[in-house]
Amino acid sequence: MVDVGDRPETDREATAEAVVRMNRAAFEGISEGTAPKGDALEVARLAGIMAAKRTPGLIPLCHPLNLTHVAIEASLRSRPYRVRLRATVRCHGSTGVEMEALTAVAVAGLTVVDMVKSLDPWVEVASIQLVSKSGGRSGTVRRPAPARRLS
Repeated sequence: MVDVGDRPETDREATAEAVVRMNRAAFEGISEGTAPKGDALEVARLAGIMAAKRTPGLIPLCHPLNLTHVAIEASLRSRPYRVRLRATVRCHGSTGVEMEALTAVAVAGLTVVDMVKSLDPWVEVASIQLVSKSGGRSGTVRRPAPARRLS
């Protein structure tokens, strides 16, 4: 474990995103609230919050943190059918919350998969990435926007 005892405590925040791709039936089950297991997005939100709080027990060498805020947001996007999940995690401490945000969206994404896998056996978590972080020595850092492709 990295020694963070001499680092100043600051307000820390990290945001991560995940994308879950699926077929039309799964997308409609989520958007219409008719997924076989119930409200997929609400269950995923709760699972993501719980996962953020349990990150030190899941990821070796992560410091236990006193989280002050965990939020999971979901947005539905069609063409192609997908759910974009965004987790924002905050604490006041001597180390960042990037792993908590990434764990939150990963588990939220896997929960969406579990909730609709009977409608789409090939539903997938297509990406998980850190979007931004702030606090500590590095200050505020944001992922650069991807370059636009010219057709």
